[in-house]
Amino acid sequence: MKFNRRLKPRVGLDMTPMIDVVFQLILFFLVSTTFAILPGIGLTLPASTTADGERTNGVTVTVAANGDIFVNADQVGLDGLDAALAALKAPSDRAAVPVNLESDESVPNGTVVRVLDSLRRSGFTGVRLRTRE
Repeated sequence: MKFNRRLKPRVGLDMTPMIDVVFQLILFFLVSTTFAILPGIGLTLPASTTADGERTNGVTVTVAANGDIFVNADQVGLDGLDAALAALKAPSDRAAVPVNLESDESVPNGTVVRVLDSLRRSGFTGVRLRTRE
């Protein structure tokens, strides 16, 4: 008597290990990106009822509550502000370059006026005062 044998190999693809690896990669990237700490300058902008949230590209001058002054991301003092503004790579017509002036609401008015004077001496005239709604 002859028996009919089935010796065909079973072909199958087990997806479980690949799914485990992909899940581990997703978890790794999710956890590693949430720990990225970006440095920032803590400001409490003054409130205004006519504030618009528009921010222009150009030069940003920030005056913190403790008196620190930043030009873009570089910290400068009030006495070195003229030199820092002169060192900026700006077109020859600096009046066309928009300037955002951000100052904490506890900064004295005299400090803001000195910063504005320094901006005018350097040729920047288009200054926008940033506020919050």
